[in-house]
Amino acid sequence: MRLRSLSLIAACLLATVTVGSVRSSPGDLRRQVFESERAFAATMAARDFDGFSHFLAHEAIFMSGSQVLRGSDAVRKVWRRYYDGPRAPFSWQPAQVEVLASGTLAYSSGAIFDPDGKRIGSFNSVWRLEAPGRWRVVFDRGCDCRP
Repeated sequence: MRLRSLSLIAACLLATVTVGSVRSSPGDLRRQVFESERAFAATMAARDFDGFSHFLAHEAIFMSGSQVLRGSDAVRKVWRRYYDGPRAPFSWQPAQVEVLASGTLAYSSGAIFDPDGKRIGSFNSVWRLEAPGRWRVVFDRGCDCRP
C-alpha cells in the first residue's frame, strides 16, 4: 500500500513538473515582447505615468548620454517630467525584437519620434520575463540622432 501511495505521489509530481515546464514558442515570446513594448510606449501617448512605472523592473537601469539612472525609483523620478504635460514630448516604436532561447530575456530596438512624428533618435531595451507573459524593462538606452 505504501509503495502504491508513493508511486501515486511521484506520478502527480511528475505531472505537475511537466505541466509547469510547458513553454511558449519563440514566436509567441517575440509577440509578447512586441506587445509589451508597444503598451509601454502607449503609456506616453496616454500620459499614463502609473502605467509606465508598471513596466519597470525594480532594478532597471536607464541610460541617456552620460546619465545613468539605477533602479525604478530613480527612473520614475527623472521620467515623471515627460508625463506631466498634456502633449507627449516624444514617442517610440519597436522595430526589432529578439528573445533568448531560454525565453527569459529579450532585446527590443526602434525609433524615437518628436511630437510631430520626425525621427529624432533610437532606443535599445532589454526585457526580462518576470512571470508568465509578464515582461519588464531591465536596461534601456536612448540615443539622440539629431545633428
